[in-house]
Amino acid sequence: MTSSSTPSSVRATFTIGDEKTAKRTADLLAESFDNNEAAVAAFEASDKSWDITIHFADPPDREAIRALVALAANDEIASHIAYEAVEAKDWVKASLDGLAAVDAGRFIVHGQHHRDSIAPNRIGIEIEAALAFGTGHHGTTRGCLLLLDQILKQTTPRHILDLGCGTGVLGIAAAKALRRKVLASDIDLKSTQVARENARLNGTGTLTQIVCAPGFSSPRFKSAPRFDLVLANILANPLRRLAAPMSAHLASPAYVILSGLLPDQANAVIAAYRMTDLVLVRKIQIDGWTSLLLHRPAS
Repeated sequence: MTSSSTPSSVRATFTIGDEKTAKRTADLLAESFDNNEAAVAAFEASDKSWDITIHFADPPDREAIRALVALAANDEIASHIAYEAVEAKDWVKASLDGLAAVDAGRFIVHGQHHRDSIAPNRIGIEIEAALAFGTGHHGTTRGCLLLLDQILKQTTPRHILDLGCGTGVLGIAAAKALRRKVLASDIDLKSTQVARENARLNGTGTLTQIVCAPGFSSPRFKSAPRFDLVLANILANPLRRLAAPMSAHLASPAYVILSGLLPDQANAVIAAYRMTDLVLVRKIQIDGWTSLLLHRPAS
């Protein structure tokens, strides 16, 4: 029991029977929370089931958590989430300590403890536990980085947008690889603040302009040139709604990388973007998440 004089937080726990569903659920939860509000961990038990633990800095919206778990897993699992008060600590740091650096093509997402071990021919993206999730350990982020690496072997984009940037990993990766300016935006103010800190940490603070805005509503988009590369790691429904407004801001030719999709959502998103003259180039799945590479040919 937690002492009344000891700061406490809330811990939610539940069990999932298979690895694929567990990783998909943990990814969705981790990428759905604001930075520093929650930390998610998934561990394999001796019986091959997976225990999911979420530590919250403040009391969570339990119905919202249930809905997210039901979306990624099922209603039965969502109905068995248990909550308890526990001693407060830096759960974000605790959940990420010891994680190995993640390879994604030429990119490596890592913490400070791997800073001195990145090979000269690799592009390191340093994200610390204190700067929260979006570390590349999630299948959506890693899928986007792999597709970005593929594009950069074929072309050199000049005008880049990281839409729904979160912690800024994708925009930072593009800025470091191309040494070009990147516009990044997110609907959440905390995320944009974290993205700015991460950009400074990675030496791309002067290359990355970060704005807080839903979709393309920022005045910054009115003065921006048309983008020949857009990276958008969001979720399926927002991506479908953004197809038409994104098209109005795309150059010709242009590449678009989309992620945050469950496998059965991919076709509907592809169809929405096909209506704007974007064609599917590649579809990859990592840890139960789908990432798409789309191309608008030269007109």
